Amino acid sequence: MTLVSYFKALSDETRLRLLNLLSHHELNVNEIVSVMGMGQSRISRHLKILSDCGLVEYRRDGLWVFYSSRKDRTPGDVGEKIADILHSDTELHRDLEGLNEVIRKQSQEKTRFFDTLAASWDSVKGDILGPVNIADEVLARIGEGGIVADLGCGTGELLPFLKQRADVVIGVDKSPKMLEEARSRLGGGMEGIELRIGEMEHLPMRDHEADSAVLSMVLHHLPSPRDCIGEIARILKKGGRLVIADLEKHGNELMRTKYGHRWLGFSSEEMVQLLGDAGFRMDEVKGVPVSYDLTANIILSVLE
Repeated sequence: MTLVSYFKALSDETRLRLLNLLSHHELNVNEIVSVMGMGQSRISRHLKILSDCGLVEYRRDGLWVFYSSRKDRTPGDVGEKIADILHSDTELHRDLEGLNEVIRKQSQEKTRFFDTLAASWDSVKGDILGPVNIADEVLARIGEGGIVADLGCGTGELLPFLKQRADVVIGVDKSPKMLEEARSRLGGGMEGIELRIGEMEHLPMRDHEADSAVLSMVLHHLPSPRDCIGEIARILKKGGRLVIADLEKHGNELMRTKYGHRWLGFSSEEMVQLLGDAGFRMDEVKGVPVSYDLTANIILSVLE
């Protein structure tokens, strides 16, 4: 009878388009509405039908709900075969072009957001982290020597500290204004420090270029944390260390409305899954209290 529910769900063009989109990206309803040009109530009705039959799954993150195609498909099952058929349908490629345009505009808006905050970024981070000294926490966990990548380096606060432990430090950020602030902060102390502009999901680094990587208060801003962790696995050497500082799962929507967070933190279970899928072993999680009654997790993981 599962097949009957599948075929009933798939007997509608809109639901086929939805399933195709969600097999490529995890999206919230507003993003789907932007791509498909339909009303929210109509989209929500079709999403319910797809989720009720098990072709689509969803997860709540504060007041937002994110949808994706079911991730636990096994090779050869009906869901996977349907996805293969959808991906080969050229008519559905137009939706993917629309999705890519929405993602591109979101990326541009995020860059403008960070450019605007560049001059006051240290104050913004300090407002959230309070008395926590991220530099000390990171330095206690990265390896000695080699190349360390500070991914989403912002205004470069961590760069001189990382240089105390590393031979070369590479700072990557998507915001030109942030990198300008980093250069100004470093002044004449740029020896052994490189600054590169680029997206966290498409890092401007070679395969296996770095010995260690740092991701400090960055992951909650990204549209696809999974893609970012996968990219870090690409640029790290085997046995390389990844230190992540980010908020524990919470429900404070102020982090979205005031600070532009996309994700309201990550539970330890979510981080274990994200890291494990990319080939990392989580070695340590340390929770430290920060502002707004939130907790920041300092995570040490190793690429196996």
